[in-house]
Amino acid sequence: MTKQSFHRSLRRRSQAGTSLVEVTIALAVLFIASSGIMGLCAIAMTTTENQGHLMARTAEYSQDKMEQLISLAYTDTLSNTATFPTSSSGGSGLAVGGSSNPDAPTTNYVDYLDFNGNPLAIGVSAPANWFYIRVWNISNVAGAPSFGTVGPTMKLITVTTEVRRGVAGVGGGGGLAPQATMTSIMTYPKP
Repeated sequence: MTKQSFHRSLRRRSQAGTSLVEVTIALAVLFIASSGIMGLCAIAMTTTENQGHLMARTAEYSQDKMEQLISLAYTDTLSNTATFPTSSSGGSGLAVGGSSNPDAPTTNYVDYLDFNGNPLAIGVSAPANWFYIRVWNISNVAGAPSFGTVGPTMKLITVTTEVRRGVAGVGGGGGLAPQATMTSIMTYPKP
């Protein structure tokens, strides 16, 4: 064998390809990296599912309260809408007042629901097992014409429902809890 052919043979062997050890190491690195990413994907999917589900529920509960309020007579200021079904006295009906801020509920303009959306209690004091808070605000629309003793003929109704922060990992660590706000204008007389 000549010196030149020996060098060619040596060069071919050094460039023959990857060994089984190199492939095994590459697969191990790939497996470790993908394991970390898969864990993050599972957490992201769970969080997205929970948040989406809770957002849909808050919108549904806001709509339920809105329907309860707009079913009242425009001049009703006595019905208790913090209960369901609405009782004919003991509340504020569609009287101007309330708050659309869940952090500042107003008496007669707030109610609490459990995890399944069942009513729990009325009043500003929250029961221990509440999961959703609903608050509503009723105000006169500025510039609306007046009608005799009725006063302004347009009311703005705003209902906000929010999930309790820090329960079952919702809104923990100062994050935002799912919240839905619904607004409607009621006119007098009703069309």
